[in-house]
Amino acid sequence: MFEVIKNGGWMMAPIILCSIVAMAIIGERFWSLQRKRILPADLVPYIWQLHREHKLDEATIRRIKLSSPLGRILAAGLLNRKHGREIMKSSIEEVGRQVAHELERYLNALGSIASITPLLGLLGTVDGIIRVFSDIAVGGMGDPAVLSGGISEALICTASGLTVAIPSLFFHRYFERLVDDHVVRMEEESLRLVDIMQGAREDV
Repeated sequence: MFEVIKNGGWMMAPIILCSIVAMAIIGERFWSLQRKRILPADLVPYIWQLHREHKLDEATIRRIKLSSPLGRILAAGLLNRKHGREIMKSSIEEVGRQVAHELERYLNALGSIASITPLLGLLGTVDGIIRVFSDIAVGGMGDPAVLSGGISEALICTASGLTVAIPSLFFHRYFERLVDDHVVRMEEESLRLVDIMQGAREDV
């Protein structure tokens, strides 16, 4: 592996750096975007039970807020539940936009890596081809080893760039879809809470 990297030329350094960053982002997003961390099961029924038992004080709402992104959204509505349906909904929507933005953290960087690494590979390829033609201009076609070195560098850079870009693009699209699904689900849970608190539903 070291020989392959060495033969790929100087452009392998930024490609390897991009691969390390991409792996770190993918691992972090897999951990942070777990459904159980974003959308705890039975949170709305739990809040409804506390409401019926008149236990929704500020300390309890603060614990709900810190429990998860969904809890943060619902807590915004709970703090404004006495101000009517529209105020409750608008406060939930305001915090919901902030939470949705936070769920997309690092995804732009991952998408940029997916776009940049093929270009880095192409740049390495061009550099390798330029070296081949420079060697031909100086020494002619008599040394196959020199020519094969430049061609090898070109092919290694191209392959390395694509090897990083393809999974980065795949996971970028996957996480975007996952965030969209989480946001839709949080909207559904928030509207359900609003209906319950404002009397549009009798139970969960």
